[in-house]
Amino acid sequence: MAFNTTRRSMLAGSGAAVALTQAPGVQAQGSSGGAATPPTMPVSFTVNGKEAELTLDTRVTLLDALREHLELTGSKKGCDHGQCGACTVMVNGTRINSCLSLAVQHQGDEITTIEGLGTPDNLHPMQAAFVKHDGYQCGYCTPGQICSAVATLAEIRAGIPSHVQDDITAAPAFSAAELRERMSGNICRCGAYSNIVDAITEVAGA
Repeated sequence: MAFNTTRRSMLAGSGAAVALTQAPGVQAQGSSGGAATPPTMPVSFTVNGKEAELTLDTRVTLLDALREHLELTGSKKGCDHGQCGACTVMVNGTRINSCLSLAVQHQGDEITTIEGLGTPDNLHPMQAAFVKHDGYQCGYCTPGQICSAVATLAEIRAGIPSHVQDDITAAPAFSAAELRERMSGNICRCGAYSNIVDAITEVAGA
């Protein structure tokens, strides 16, 4: 079957369709009368040693809960896809990308952000080592780098293997290759990698 469609008839049909969607009756049928209220859920966890109780949209990430609801803005939003590591925090001692984790998944968990590691007057050893070795330039990724570095040393001491070696007792556990592999999920666009490794190595030796 052939369709004899002209430009004029096509435009007329399109105009009629637009007019129809603006009709009150059509709008009433296509709408429930207002925007749907997103589901919320209460969640409580410990952040840097303090109890936090929030009621959140179930779609809120842990990163946004920390930054937007608890005003802990040290953890940074970089790629928002879990690829840069700027949002790294520690949950029950394990480092995670907080942009990929929903806040409501962490009921009862203990969360440590960069704000919980040290203060300007009492730096964590890793923070002090980053300052000493110039382990940053712009500083945007530094909170995630430091949290990841602290967790990295804990992983090695706990005997958790990496892709570099399946037996960390068979070679120097704190070698540059080992540290670079474990820190590979944290990107430094300024290229301060060698200084970061130096900082972590110093703390590991201490």
